[in-house]
Amino acid sequence: MPDSRFFEDLGPISLVELASVTGAVLAKPEEGERLISTVAPLVRGDAVSASFFSDRRYLDDLRATKSGAVFLSAGMAEYAPATCAVLIHKDPHAAYSAAANRLHRPRLALATDPAIHPSAEIEEGVILAPGVIIGAGARIGRGTSIGSYSVIGPGVALGRNCVVGSHVTIGFALIGDRCGIYSGAVIGEPGFGVTMGQGRTVDVPQLGRVIIQDNAGIGACTCVDRGAWDDTVIGENTKIDNMVQIAHNVRIGRNCLIAAHTGISGSCIVGDNVHFGGQAGIADHMKIGDGARIGARAGVMQDIPPGEVWAGTPARPIRRWLREAALIARLASAREGSRE
Repeated sequence: MPDSRFFEDLGPISLVELASVTGAVLAKPEEGERLISTVAPLVRGDAVSASFFSDRRYLDDLRATKSGAVFLSAGMAEYAPATCAVLIHKDPHAAYSAAANRLHRPRLALATDPAIHPSAEIEEGVILAPGVIIGAGARIGRGTSIGSYSVIGPGVALGRNCVVGSHVTIGFALIGDRCGIYSGAVIGEPGFGVTMGQGRTVDVPQLGRVIIQDNAGIGACTCVDRGAWDDTVIGENTKIDNMVQIAHNVRIGRNCLIAAHTGISGSCIVGDNVHFGGQAGIADHMKIGDGARIGARAGVMQDIPPGEVWAGTPARPIRRWLREAALIARLASAREGSRE
């Protein structure tokens, strides 16, 4: 179930209503009164969850799911467990998105709310500059300072002795002690979750959070997206430079250094003590091992083992990249010499 500090639960609803809302067909109409309270991935679902299946790579997850209902195409219905109600839809991911919107709603500030909501918990010694907005149920720890015109959304927890710059937006996030979040940073906006339905793009609701552990630093104008379901996590003592993009579901370990203009795509897992040079780009679902080093402007398209140094686009071990660069330079010089 999504964190109730950040999302309102609008269920439960019956499978009949769920089918109507999403445009799906319930394979067994006699199951129509079964109640569904939430959406969840196949591997996280329980008897009151609705999931979706659209990729045969995850067939084992479908067979093993404990979800009470699943959206899938007609040809895959036979693989669903007997305990799981089947909702037939030609665009299962789009149907899941519609179900998520029906069952969960983000908690947002209302136009009528005061700038500092009376239900917010603000410890002694907090410094709030002019124009700060703090939402319902937010918690701000002792000794923290928040710069002008920054917005702390409903339910956000911000630890002690943190420094938040001006024009920062933080939502759907739990942040530890002694963190620095600098001007213009945006924490907790929806991740880039998009699917296709009926020939058009469909936004997939992002129901996770951002977790930033103690002593982390988030540079100016950097964006850290909340997870689609699982959390986006920044490990303790990790320092992120200005203008970096951290996508949804990314998990970054401890003591990492990430230089400016780096982009880390969704669902990447980064170990401890990893360094990224400026403008590095990481494809989605990559795994970067502990202690790895990634050169500036590298384009990472495959997993990197622990302790290795990679560079280039596509990125490869740095010695190989240097040999290739030297070979290309020699070939170019030889070709130029032959024209003289």
